[in-house]
Amino acid sequence: MAAVVNEYPFSQVDVFAPGPKPGNPVAVVHDADGLSTEQMQSFANWTNLSETTFLLRPSHPDADYRLRIFTPRAEIPFAGHPTLGSAHAWLENGGQPQGEGELVQECGAGLVNIKRAEDGLSFAAPPLRRSGPVEPAVLEQAVASLGIGHEQVLGSNWVDNGPGWLGIRLATAQQVVNLEPDFSAMGDLLVGVIGAFDDGGPADFEVRAFAPGLDVPEDPVTGSLNAGLALWLRGEGVVAADYTVRQGTVLGRGGLVTVTSEAETMWVGGASRTVVRGVVGL
Repeated sequence: MAAVVNEYPFSQVDVFAPGPKPGNPVAVVHDADGLSTEQMQSFANWTNLSETTFLLRPSHPDADYRLRIFTPRAEIPFAGHPTLGSAHAWLENGGQPQGEGELVQECGAGLVNIKRAEDGLSFAAPPLRRSGPVEPAVLEQAVASLGIGHEQVLGSNWVDNGPGWLGIRLATAQQVVNLEPDFSAMGDLLVGVIGAFDDGGPADFEVRAFAPGLDVPEDPVTGSLNAGLALWLRGEGVVAADYTVRQGTVLGRGGLVTVTSEAETMWVGGASRTVVRGVVGL
């Protein structure tokens, strides 16, 4: 006997892609309150994207909607490009936020503020769940898995706002591009690497994000990592109040992330566009 299949509105949104090259896609299932966790995880495994999200009715009175976020392997409390892509899809499908010019997402990391501007959406960088120095043995594993020497590392820190990111800073953007990581050596670590361009470069920094433990060896463009890096590097005086990041270069993507500062809040944003619209049977 065939299983009962229900249809749900579906969007696939490209995030952090201001030009002709693609950014990072997220699959978004709307009105997903009737789905079980097992169905969500199974569909996320099937899409095989770095994240698949499910829009639900909010449980918090201040939230406009609730979001659950899944990698192909596991649910995570927060991620950046799924936040922006899902907000874009929610608005495009008739969502009406309670606030003027901003919307509020409820997710595993709590409430996340998202603001609208002409050039796209931005989310407020959530507080770090884990920060501070990386334990020597963990740092040794991360550096070895990147195939570089400790003399190339200008700094390292936990920058975990949900997924579990560890941040490493190199001197130049080219060093970041040249990395050839050993994913088996990296294991379950989530490693983000940042390096600066010279003046006049395509952006201020190059970033790469590696998450083999989540079945995402290299994520094309990563909002959560960039949010964590922003809080860390601003605290150390490494970054200016506003800057830009290029990501996805090695994967042939054209990701561009903007980071802006307003008082104590760091906003991470970029362009989003819906590429696929339709329904899915789950």
